[in-house]
Amino acid sequence: MADGRLTTHVLDTALGRPAAGLKITLYRLGAGAPVKLAEAVTNTDGRTNVPMLAGPAVQPGVYELVFRAGDYLRETGQIEPGVGFLDEVPIRFGVRETGQHYHVPLLLSPFAYSTYRGS
Repeated sequence: MADGRLTTHVLDTALGRPAAGLKITLYRLGAGAPVKLAEAVTNTDGRTNVPMLAGPAVQPGVYELVFRAGDYLRETGQIEPGVGFLDEVPIRFGVRETGQHYHVPLLLSPFAYSTYRGS
């Protein structure tokens, strides 16, 4: 089976375009403290330039992507400086089969978000 990978992208549903410049951090969760595995910033297409995780680094377990939505929403003028409704958006998910492509997108607006397992 081919090496697996984890990818993501962010769409700004309020502005109707990809969310460029949004910081994302990937953690692996386990018995102890979360382990930071990767960090990226979305490009003009709302995607990371490389997979968040790929090849042998993709192991069975529980992971969490943390999207810095509040910073992005403030920078794009969608919320005022200070405390907004959304700040960090964590998406926790499991990986069972290491040879698969796990695509975890975020659809974002100032007051809501959703996700799904994409392709």
